Amino acid sequence: MDEDPAPVASPAAAHAAEVAAQAAARSGVRVVELADLADLRAVQDLFASIWHPAPDNPPVTVELMRALTKAGNPLTGAYADGELVGACVGFFAAPAGTALHSHVTGVVPAAQRRSVGRALKLHQRAWALDRGITRITWTFDPLVRRNAWFNLGRLGAVPVEYLPDFYGPMEDTINASDQSDRLLTRWALDSPAVVRAAAGEPVTVDLPALQTAGAVAVVSAGPDGAPVVRPGVPGSPWLVAVPPDVEGLRARDSQLAARWRVAVRTALAGALTGALTGALAGAVRVRFAREGWYVVDGAGTPAAPEAGRAAP
Repeated sequence: MDEDPAPVASPAAAHAAEVAAQAAARSGVRVVELADLADLRAVQDLFASIWHPAPDNPPVTVELMRALTKAGNPLTGAYADGELVGACVGFFAAPAGTALHSHVTGVVPAAQRRSVGRALKLHQRAWALDRGITRITWTFDPLVRRNAWFNLGRLGAVPVEYLPDFYGPMEDTINASDQSDRLLTRWALDSPAVVRAAAGEPVTVDLPALQTAGAVAVVSAGPDGAPVVRPGVPGSPWLVAVPPDVEGLRARDSQLAARWRVAVRTALAGALTGALTGALAGAVRVRFAREGWYVVDGAGTPAAPEAGRAAP
């Protein structure tokens, strides 16, 4: 009896796999799927070494990872010279059969300037497209500038919702005692912008041109480093600044970091809420300029609710 032929990957999936392999090679890593208990313990240890969480509250447990992989969800690790240097955990999301949620991705500090995280994400994209999945979502802290540029610029993901204090208190060395606000992003895997970003052409913003054209800095840094909030102008792009290193700022001055949290939340949450539910649905777009500014544009962008310095 003849065996059924192996499924043939779609052109998009085949191209994504090629792009992912090239990204891994440039980063000097091998990206593979993980399921064995020993590998899952190594992933838990790797995440613990990055976030330094409380002993009873790791970012993800071995038991959960075991269940996720058994159910067919993707869990990948990046190896450099046989050592695990990064990992990515995801699971299927609604609508069933079309979406994936990427829960956590981490890379050890020694490997963070080698684009290992990008190699992991592009492998995840190829994995998803090979299974007919065309959308991946995940969350990130909107105050972490390097992550905003990575997610929105280098990967081409798009913010769709602001989630205030999404996880509640997170007692680890990265989040400290700050509120766990997150931006929910959507990665449309086969969109032209994402295809270009995967090939090495990030989504960029011409910040000087926007400023010349009258974009309004609704959140900016004052002379003392504190955030200054101004009202937006309906119909004009907003510029929303974030501090250069919020993790260092949290360690030095938690109250000042909290003021930045409130200022950025006020601007982005208002804009994205209108984009989701109001008359602005579908009209508002949020991008990120590498210089450290969110750019919110779209017809009828609502004005910020208050002006002056952000409240502590």
